[in-house]
Amino acid sequence: MGILEKLRLDGKAALVTGGARGIGKSVAIALAEAGADAALVDTDIAEAEKAAEEISRLNTGVRIIAVKADVTDEAQVDTMTGEVLSAFGRLDIAFCNAGVCVNTPAEEMTLEQWKKVIDVNLTGVFLTARAAGRVMIARGGGSIINTASMSGHIVNYPQPQCAYNASKAAVIQLTKSLAVEWASKNVRVNSISPGYIGTDLVLNAPHLAPLIEKWESVTPVRRMGRPDELQAISVYLAGDSSAFTTGADFVIDGAFTCV
Repeated sequence: MGILEKLRLDGKAALVTGGARGIGKSVAIALAEAGADAALVDTDIAEAEKAAEEISRLNTGVRIIAVKADVTDEAQVDTMTGEVLSAFGRLDIAFCNAGVCVNTPAEEMTLEQWKKVIDVNLTGVFLTARAAGRVMIARGGGSIINTASMSGHIVNYPQPQCAYNASKAAVIQLTKSLAVEWASKNVRVNSISPGYIGTDLVLNAPHLAPLIEKWESVTPVRRMGRPDELQAISVYLAGDSSAFTTGADFVIDGAFTCV
């Protein structure tokens, strides 16, 4: 079997949290193009349904569904997982991607703001990975991919975002912990740590324009990344070609963390 065949995901099923837009939507497209059925999970069900219809029009031959769920709610995550299983009959890939960021100085940050970031970025990843892991352990294997961030390795500047940075560092360690716990059960857990990615929400936010200029000026490649530049690593980690890869964090940041 050649390398391109090994990268195929035919017959597999995936869920993608935060799948309605941005990185989640882009990765869902890649998984579908590689042959996997995919569930786009999001709190914004209207946008998720719109994205699902758009991906379906690519005529990849796979099934794409939209599922509403708040990843911070244990019951909703369990129900969502059940809906995916009901739709596809299996779950092989979980891309735990939903996340939020609050740019507030630490001395001004409220406990509510702190908890919101930690609840979505860390607890949401844990709840989704746990639910998927239970299914995968019972089935004999699977792949979980968590969206961490270069912010789990460095402190971003000039924007103040201590809660986000802390949550993403924790996601990386959670990934490693789950990878070790589930290695003998054939469930692989890895993370990707993107640098600054030019999603539509970022590029179309007027208040971020000065920050984007700053970010690009200190990134060695002098630009932000694109969501589609995270597709190849996600497909690799999702499939059997990465069978020996678990507990790893892949930094994709245009060399930002190198300087």
